[in-house]
Amino acid sequence: MSSARPAALVFDLDGTLVDSRADLAAAIDALRAELGLVALGEAAAVRLVGEGARRLVARAIDRPEAAVEAELARFLALYEARLTDRTRPYPGIDQLIARAQPSYPLALLTNKPERLAHLLLAHFGWRACFRVVIGGDTLPRRKPDPLGLHEIAARLGVAVAELLLVGDSWIDAATARAAGCRFALAEWGFPAAEERAAIPGRERYPTAAALAAALAL
Repeated sequence: MSSARPAALVFDLDGTLVDSRADLAAAIDALRAELGLVALGEAAAVRLVGEGARRLVARAIDRPEAAVEAELARFLALYEARLTDRTRPYPGIDQLIARAQPSYPLALLTNKPERLAHLLLAHFGWRACFRVVIGGDTLPRRKPDPLGLHEIAARLGVAVAELLLVGDSWIDAATARAAGCRFALAEWGFPAAEERAAIPGRERYPTAAALAAALAL
């Protein structure tokens, strides 16, 4: 890791802190079943995740984003009903958060709706650990737009360039690049090996424990 100490740590949620693939895929396929469509399966469904719930639903049922209002509401209800059925923290994440909190201000930046993000944080006992939580519907624009990182920096009273964003996807990498801050790739997340290889960034960590060690936690 760079010798410069970050002023704050910003974490993505799905694919970084929690493995939510099974529950997301189950909700997507439940929605498709209600619409008379065949199941996508977990691998195909997860490839749709990352750019917000509306875009996820639009892609999942092959409709324009402007035409999925009812389906979006139904998906969110289906997903909330199974939000923590099989979703679990990745190995080492509980320890990483516990060790990082005394040393750094922590923030969450996710494209998941803010309400669902809060429910997940509360379920895993992390809610008090994060000073700022920005969801995909908190601000007018979501990742990869840098607005969320600028908002987090402003709320924490630090320069955006001094943030370290930890995420697993090209969306996170692009968000950090647009904001001009550092990015740490969580190689344990959703993308397959070939997708990870294409994500730019020198700071790459195979496990949460490796990231903790780099942060001297």
